[in-house]
Formats: sequence, structure tokens, C-alpha cells
Amino acid sequence: MSNRKYEAFYIVKPDLTDADVQKIADRFKGIVEDKGGTVEKAGKWDKRKLAYEVAGYKEGNYVLMNFEADAKLPAELNRLMRISDDIVRHRIFKVEDRPAAE
Repeated sequence: MSNRKYEAFYIVKPDLTDADVQKIADRFKGIVEDKGGTVEKAGKWDKRKLAYEVAGYKEGNYVLMNFEADAKLPAELNRLMRISDDIVRHRIFKVEDRPAAE
């Protein structure tokens, strides 16, 4: 089975330092790579105000990671993000290949 492209987008608690947010991003990047996936890019965006309050937070640090992996990896990543105390909200999307424009 071939690898698929995914995008993991998650929001980390706003009270963490940039270094702490980077450690979290590196941890999830490492998980993808340990499970045989490849990370195209991963990094912190910036702290932004949330559209609505989530788990008592009005803002959060946004992190985006683009990766390629086996179809089973997103479920494991989802489980790990769900149990992480530092992650307020997360989503993992399958990225569809778009045909080249003519």
C-alpha cells in the first residue's frame, strides 16, 4: 500500500513558550518519522485569537504539519493528540492530489 499525503493542524495551549510549542511540534514530527512516514514541513504559525472559547482558552498557538504516511498512522496520531494535555484542538486531513492545470 502506498503512502498518502496528510495535513495535521493543531492548536496548543497559549500559555506555553515558543520553545515548548516547538518541542511539541518536534515530538509529533518524530512520531510520524518513527512510524515510517516522511514530514514535508512542520512548524508553529503564531498565537491567534480563537473564533470561540475552546476548553477555557480564548487564544492558542497554531501548528501545521504536512506529512506522507501509511493510512494507519493518522489514527495513531489522532489518538496521541487527543490524550495530550497541551493540545486544545486538532484535525488531521487527507490531502487529495489535484490534477495539474492545463
